Order: sequence, then C-alpha cells, then structure tokens
Amino acid sequence: MIQHQPVHINKWLLPFSWLYGLIVYIRNKFFEWGILKREEFDIPIICIGNITVGGTGKTPHTEYLVRLLQSRYRVGVLSRGYKRKTKGFVLATGETTSRDTGDESFQIKNKFPDVIVAVDGNRRRGIKNLLALDNPPEIILLDDAYQHRYVKPSYTIILSNYNRPVYEDALLPAGRLREPFAKMSDANMVIVTKCPDLQPIDCRVISHDMQLYLSQYLYFTSLDYKELKPVFLGSGTDQPLSCLTDQHILLVTGIASPEMIIKKLSEFTERIDSITYSDHHTFNEKDIKQITDTFNEIDSENKIILVTEKDAARLVTRTDIDGEIKKRLYYLPIEVIFMNKEDDFKEKIIEHVTENTRNRVISKK
Repeated sequence: MIQHQPVHINKWLLPFSWLYGLIVYIRNKFFEWGILKREEFDIPIICIGNITVGGTGKTPHTEYLVRLLQSRYRVGVLSRGYKRKTKGFVLATGETTSRDTGDESFQIKNKFPDVIVAVDGNRRRGIKNLLALDNPPEIILLDDAYQHRYVKPSYTIILSNYNRPVYEDALLPAGRLREPFAKMSDANMVIVTKCPDLQPIDCRVISHDMQLYLSQYLYFTSLDYKELKPVFLGSGTDQPLSCLTDQHILLVTGIASPEMIIKKLSEFTERIDSITYSDHHTFNEKDIKQITDTFNEIDSENKIILVTEKDAARLVTRTDIDGEIKKRLYYLPIEVIFMNKEDDFKEKIIEHVTENTRNRVISKK
C-alpha cells in the first residue's frame, strides 16, 4: 500500500484552531438557522471547492468540467479573481489580463475563449450579472466558492489533496483546514486529487477514512502533464516532455504545492534548480532579476526555464523580461485524468445539469 508523508500539525497553535473552529461553527449555524440568508438560482450551479487552504487542483478540475459541458451548454465560470487589481464584477474578454481577472480566470478564458468567464468577490452579485447578460450562461461553475455560503449551489464537488488527507489535518492555523472535516458531508461528490498510481486496496482505505454517506460519490484523479508551450507567443514552438532529457531546468513556481511537478521533471533529468515563491505570487522587477541572474549562472548551453500555467499567466504581462530569457521560458500545461469511474462521473454531472436545465424550462412555462 502506498504511504504519503505524515501531515504536519503545529500543535502549539491548536488553542487558536479551537477558537477559529468556534467562529466557523457559529457562522455555519447562522446560515442553518436562517439568520444569514442563502440564495438559490433557477440555473444549474456547480461549486468546485475544498475545505483546505490551496493545493487541491481546483482550476484543472474546473477546466475538466468546462471540456465536458461546453459542447452541450453555454457555460459560465465565476470566481473571485484572487489577487487581481480590479474591484467588483469584471467580465473577461480577449483583452483582459491576469491583473484584471486573476491568473486562474485569465487562464480559463485564454484556453476556452467561447466560455463566459467573470470574477466577483460577491458571488450572488456575480451570478445576477451573468444572468443579466444578453446571452447568459445555461450553467455556472463556481470556482473555489465552498466557503461563500450566501449562494446555495445546485451541486457541490469538494476536492481533497491525496498528499494531505483532510481526515488527518487540523483547522487553521495549526493545520490547513478552513472548515472542520465533518463538513465533507455537505458535498455531493468528493474527489481525491493528485494521486499516485493507486491500488484497489488504497482506494478502499481512503474511502473508509473519508467516512462519506452512501449518497455521496468518491473519485480519484491525478494530473497529466502535456507538452511544453512557450510563455510568449512567437518566442518558440511547443516541445515534447522528452526534450527535457538533455536540458538543465530552472523551475520557477508560485503555487501551493510544487512537489508533484519536481517529481515529474525528475523522470527526465536530475539537473533541476528551483526558485519557489508563495502561492499566487505577483512577480515584480526584483523577481525577474533573480530569475534572470539564476538562469544565466547555470553553466550549460542546453537550459530552459519552466513555470506553471498559472505563473505563465502572470509573467506574460511583464515587459521587463529580456528577449533571450523569453526564448527559454516555457510553461507546463496540466489536465485532470480520472483513476476510477470516469464515465460514472461524467454521467452524473450531465444528468444533474440536464435535469436542472429541464426543470428550469418547465417552471417558466
């Protein structure tokens, strides 16, 4: 059976976690008692969220749902636009940048130009603005909105990182849970993400530890790394992963968990240097200089700078990157792959959207 690394808990912070847990408990009770109001909408709204702080892979799973639904329905994606420089509701267009909508929304709009993408910290207002469009979405995907309780989604998918099981974690600040583990029971589906090559016994053990209800569905996914793409259009061509065998890699990441990427790259070369920034890091002039200097110090003719797709969304807006660096700057796209019951997952999502869309049409007659 595969073993993950033990989950680190800052035990000396547990008293603060208990206080945080009390605040979360009272807030949730206010919603249950109706003191704080939740709003429902007559459109399928699927929430893709988690109960932890970052690192579960919400964006690639949102993109998976976009690919699944976009040929059948007019899809809208709404997120808060973390670390954007704008305020209020912003509808993404071909001209908006990551500074306008945040890196994740920019990434999704760039990959799916026909999908309606918007950001708003107030999800209720965001949904109402989307539905007021001349050609509104028929389904809305709420990216990272599980804690935004003011909207009652029609379906909830909660993600859990295999490498940091929620049932072994603790509430903030001792651990990384934003909600108690018991809140997993609110999900229609739970997806264990970033899995290694699991055996059936591994899945059964995790299923037992998740303590899900019979009415909930559990799936396991991993990430598939695609061919390298240049960050700046016209500065290079797509390259297969096999090209890394002869390269010295400078890996630059501003994400929550770069370990999986490093592990993947190690399959091709041991010559890997890395610069790690915090999650959703905004690159500045000092960072560009650090990246440039570090890259120039690598004593090899065959060298490349690799970044994640999210980091590429932030770097592409920089105007102070040297032309030679641009030619060596690539990002590593990722896609979700299901390790079990993918057809079952697709069927249940399509069934939910179809049923709710039909009910909406009937209710308007």
